[in-house]
Amino acid sequence: MFNLLLCQSSRLGRYMAVFVVCVSALWGSVHAQGASSPDFEALAHDWLRDATSAVKSGGGSNLRMEVKVGALDSRLKLAPCANIEPYLPPGSRLWGRTRIGLRCVDGLSRWNVSLPVTVNAFGNAWVIKAPVQPGVAITQDDVVETEVNWAEESSPVIKDPALWVGQVATRVLTTGQTLRQGMVKPAQVFQAGAQVRVVAQGPGFQISSDAQALSAGVVGQVARVRMENGRVSSGTVLDMRTVRIDL
Repeated sequence: MFNLLLCQSSRLGRYMAVFVVCVSALWGSVHAQGASSPDFEALAHDWLRDATSAVKSGGGSNLRMEVKVGALDSRLKLAPCANIEPYLPPGSRLWGRTRIGLRCVDGLSRWNVSLPVTVNAFGNAWVIKAPVQPGVAITQDDVVETEVNWAEESSPVIKDPALWVGQVATRVLTTGQTLRQGMVKPAQVFQAGAQVRVVAQGPGFQISSDAQALSAGVVGQVARVRMENGRVSSGTVLDMRTVRIDL
């Protein structure tokens, strides 16, 4: 059991980049115990253990890691090698179903093969309790916190409730689904043509006036409005009636 450097889902991409950097530092050669018949699975498992342990010191969420190493094609006939180097192929990541490379760096015949591996990461996340229809806002009552496999899908888990409470489902969410990016979006609070209040603010002052929305309003996103004097401006939607313009 070991920890993995993984914070909230919004930082998962950053985590994977750090993970690859840490893994790169472990590209040192691994010596086969028997040059004529090395245990490729054992070499891969030891390398994966060291790679994940290298990230442990970074802290973050306490995920329970589980590594499964597959087998090479039994039809492969590889030349004896005194020094086999595991590595992470370009474009790959140690997350879910993936592959690591094994290459001979000290032998009469240089070879390079890949080995299937599965890296699972178990930890608490939010899971849908009952089906939620598209466009329906999600509340705490719609989910339950339980342990899931974060690496089961490539889409990052949404751990922080602030990132999904009050947002609406982008599609039908079924019982047992883990909340992940792409499953929710900010709610639309007004339509184009609605009357809204514009709050214009700058250093040391704030004024407000009525306006007409020229585009739909989504909390946290930009909407266009027409002021009473006919001027068209853009501002950030704060709620179902308010648009803020920073001057």
